[in-house]
Amino acid sequence: MMMTPLLRLSALLAAFTATPAALAQGAADFPARPIRIVVPFPAGGATDIASRLLAERMAADWKQPVTVDNRPGAGGNIGSDIVAKSAPDGYNLIMGVTGSHAINISLYARMPYDPVKDFEAISQVAVVPNVVVVHPSVPTNSLQAFVALAKKEPGKLNYASLGNGTAAHLTMEMFKTAAGIELTHIPYKGSAPAVADLLAGQVQAMIDGLPSALPHVQAGKLRALAVTSAKRSPAAPDLPTIAESGYPGFSADAWSGLFAPRGTSRAIVDKIALETQRILKTPEVQKRLGELGAEPVGSSPAEFSAHVKQEIDKWARVVKASGARLD
Repeated sequence: MMMTPLLRLSALLAAFTATPAALAQGAADFPARPIRIVVPFPAGGATDIASRLLAERMAADWKQPVTVDNRPGAGGNIGSDIVAKSAPDGYNLIMGVTGSHAINISLYARMPYDPVKDFEAISQVAVVPNVVVVHPSVPTNSLQAFVALAKKEPGKLNYASLGNGTAAHLTMEMFKTAAGIELTHIPYKGSAPAVADLLAGQVQAMIDGLPSALPHVQAGKLRALAVTSAKRSPAAPDLPTIAESGYPGFSADAWSGLFAPRGTSRAIVDKIALETQRILKTPEVQKRLGELGAEPVGSSPAEFSAHVKQEIDKWARVVKASGARLD
């Protein structure tokens, strides 16, 4: 149920005026009823799987149901807005991602929420590196050779993306600027058609999530050139980073993390953060995330909040340089 502005204001005032003793007592009793983690994407993806891993173990520890509610649409905006307008009591959380909480604020002409002002950052959950891949017909075995080829024939090489304004699109635009090359952008409606055309050689290159690209690379159907993350991925330790390939400081990860509505008590935020950090340190969760190509993080609320603000600033520059804009 959507909260009216008056009800939301009352809830926020109650949260801010509560005494420290009352807040501590509230955290001690938390959770006293079921918790919902909203995932702003369809079921089955890496974000959804990570959310369900957390939900399962939180429920076991806290003896309360923790459900995952998939609310896809508008690049993560629909699900995020639902939680932004929920009561600030810790029972409605969002598994935000790079798009919903860093890129969209600069990409969309109209946003229903502010990723900083309307949320309490709880903990970064995972990082999923992206990878630059090319069709085997492209005569290059390294990122440096790919750049040289692109400079020799400006605009002749094209690249696929999951759609205008997606992290994959903007990361390639970010790399184009860093490398000083021209590539032709071919946007698709999602990963499946983009990868299908790349495998068929209809497009020459793409930035894709390492978990989905790696099987094609291992089968010899695609050639991997570099990962976009700041450090090498344990899932492909021999694959260099873009930074190592001649572009120091380049880093563009796909990350996920938990947020609560603004006004949620610090004691409850800290309790959820500590539980998240504990779960992400368990060997079985680390193993499962590793199988997805994801690296567990488990940061503090302060660390995660600082990371989100840095990401918003970084992606704002990339969006502006790319000229991307969505209504």
